[in-house]
Amino acid sequence: MVLNETYTLSNHVQIPKLGLGTWFIDDDKAARAVGDAVETGYRNLDTAQAYGNERGVGEGVRTSGVAREELFVSTKLAAEIKNYRDAAAAIDGSLATMGLDHIDLMLIHSPQPWADWRGGDYAEGNREAWRALEDAYKAGKLRSIGVSNFERHDLDNILTTSTIAPQVNQILVQVGNTPTDLIAYCESLNILVEAYSPIGHGEILLHPDLVAMAERYGVSVPQLCIRYTLQLGAVPLPKTANPDHMRGNAQIDFTITADDMDALRSLRIEDYGEAGAFPVFSGK
Repeated sequence: MVLNETYTLSNHVQIPKLGLGTWFIDDDKAARAVGDAVETGYRNLDTAQAYGNERGVGEGVRTSGVAREELFVSTKLAAEIKNYRDAAAAIDGSLATMGLDHIDLMLIHSPQPWADWRGGDYAEGNREAWRALEDAYKAGKLRSIGVSNFERHDLDNILTTSTIAPQVNQILVQVGNTPTDLIAYCESLNILVEAYSPIGHGEILLHPDLVAMAERYGVSVPQLCIRYTLQLGAVPLPKTANPDHMRGNAQIDFTITADDMDALRSLRIEDYGEAGAFPVFSGK
């Protein structure tokens, strides 16, 4: 079962192949969501400073009834933090907010602040933030470190001065939006890709090609989409607070054929309906 399977990061840390995303889960509901996920069998739990629910996620981890070393907890440094001092303070802030003595993975959430998404030059700021992550990693506060939403040139910028290469790049990967070249570049550097929003949003779930393919495999469209990102070699992080959806999202022990993988990889979906207003798709 996929919930029992792991990848190995470049620093030999084990990371479960399927995780729970907590974006848009309110802080007062996050502990319950984490508890339900852990009870279902999830061991990989993803949050971020920007989500505003680190406290609740930390509570869920501490009260889950499962030993801390069996859980893999990730969070992300707020995108607007682009200097060493503030980054170091924010890392300690996440540890305190979550009530944990270490975090298994911490990422720089974005190479640009959200207010300037894909905008100005923050190369030096990203190197400074990365240095803070490296120091926290060396101090044992973080078991692994990485980035999120980083493109090739953003990764190259970090690598020019880093003493530790990013172990993870968490990016948008889903049917209809597969950054094949970036995934391949990450693989060439032994950087594991995590896929946020692997199920997509809105109209993607009604796409006739996806509906027909899911029916052929006897699965739901969300299950097909999650399995797709897993077979790309990524860690899918479907977000849900619904225990039934958690169970369904983990029932992906089937194999998509090579031909169907090619078809899904080449699919381009630009109309997400009302979900097109989501920050993921709205650019600046």
